[in-house]
Amino acid sequence: MISLDFEIHWGLRDQMGTGGPYRQNLLGVREAVPRMLEMFAEFEVAATWATVGFLFAASRDELERSSPALKPSYVDRALSPYAEPLRLGEEDDPFHFAPSLIEQVRSTPRQELETHTFSHYYTLAPGQSAAEFAADLRSAREIAARRGVEFRSIVFPRNQHNPAYDPMLLDAGLLCYRGLPRAHPYRGDSAAQRLVRLGDAYVDVAGEHTTPWAAVPQESGLCNVPGSFFLRPFVPRLRHADGLRLRRMARAIRGAALRREIVHLWWHPHNFGRHTDENLAFLRRLLEVFAQYRESHGMRSMGMTGAALAALRGEGR
Repeated sequence: MISLDFEIHWGLRDQMGTGGPYRQNLLGVREAVPRMLEMFAEFEVAATWATVGFLFAASRDELERSSPALKPSYVDRALSPYAEPLRLGEEDDPFHFAPSLIEQVRSTPRQELETHTFSHYYTLAPGQSAAEFAADLRSAREIAARRGVEFRSIVFPRNQHNPAYDPMLLDAGLLCYRGLPRAHPYRGDSAAQRLVRLGDAYVDVAGEHTTPWAAVPQESGLCNVPGSFFLRPFVPRLRHADGLRLRRMARAIRGAALRREIVHLWWHPHNFGRHTDENLAFLRRLLEVFAQYRESHGMRSMGMTGAALAALRGEGR
């Protein structure tokens, strides 16, 4: 399983501007997305594109008209994106608008367009409320509906899942979310845990992170399809360790195929915005591993919504 947090600058705006060293990654999304879609089509692979609602807007005017009256009242005001300076639309502001890319995703077979909230909303940030999240979710659904998109899955920004909001997700027709890996190093953000997570990307420190189908449905009524691995982008100084990284994830794919479980890779399109050739070459090698086990073990490729529906029907068990 593959999911992408499609956000461009909206997911980074509280950490960096558009003019710094990461600018090329953000601009490179315009090349990376079509090339990823081409590869997914080649391998007949499904992917979930969890998309910030702002990106659906064709213009600053449409974004403002689509925004909820009730906005997040974060204690840390820097978290709110509503004061972000914007240009007129996608042509002159490729960092904040992406309807043309969204249409490419929508028109590619086996791709699911899902939600990453309307405003890259932080459900655990101090100050925000359930009513504000409900308003954000409503705006996300409405702007997507104007493009013919209906959400069934959500990926929470910064993986901030607030269980108190599960009932409103169900009421909105959502089926599932992407949770964190169940292993301890992924359940916190201490320096030690971050170090273990980095090592775990290259060697097996915390297990294969596969999920049994029976573990997907939750008591709340939602389904949780946890992430297994963040597909870290190519780093030139670490290129000699890429063989370890490939072997690590290939073994997890093999384990999922043998046990008939789920392995879930995720990343951001902007991670592939620089060193695009190298990142796509690595992705191709992973998809070749998947194709091998699809042929030998009947391994299937599904998006998050497809997997949730299959789990609820008991098909994967």
